[in-house]
Amino acid sequence: MKQFAKHMIATALLSTAVIATPAVAEQKIGIVDVQAIFQAMPQAAEISESINAEFKDQIEEVTQLQRDVQFFSERLQRDAATMSEAEKNELQQKIITAREQYTAKGQPLQQTIQRRSNEERNKLLGLIKQSIDNVAAQGNYDLILNANAASFAKPDLDVSAQVLDSVSKLN
Repeated sequence: MKQFAKHMIATALLSTAVIATPAVAEQKIGIVDVQAIFQAMPQAAEISESINAEFKDQIEEVTQLQRDVQFFSERLQRDAATMSEAEKNELQQKIITAREQYTAKGQPLQQTIQRRSNEERNKLLGLIKQSIDNVAAQGNYDLILNANAASFAKPDLDVSAQVLDSVSKLN
């Protein structure tokens, strides 16, 4: 009886595989490398430049605070032997104050820049998604996979160039 059940299950699996194979063969599949498209887009480089320009003054202020901390620390190490105790305390207080200011201004600025970068990145990824949809519709693709999701794909399945061309026309 067990043998008969095993044969029935094997027959069912085999017939399912035979029936499913032609359905898969009829699908048109494409592969797209979203990361490569993102990096090839001229807008991606512009994002970094525009964000740096937007936060230029704040970045310079935080950078100056960082330089101050480094300068005061190096001076304390270098000249500690010849400094009076009052001078050492004053310099240590300057270091502490500069570090506190750096922390208070640097961390929120970094978070703000990260948030803005993500917003701009998401806009570009939306354009890429729209372009993938356009290429899929024009080429009658049933499925387009991200290249990172596929272990192997024939080069003729790659539609990244078409998507890049399409996304450049959107702007």
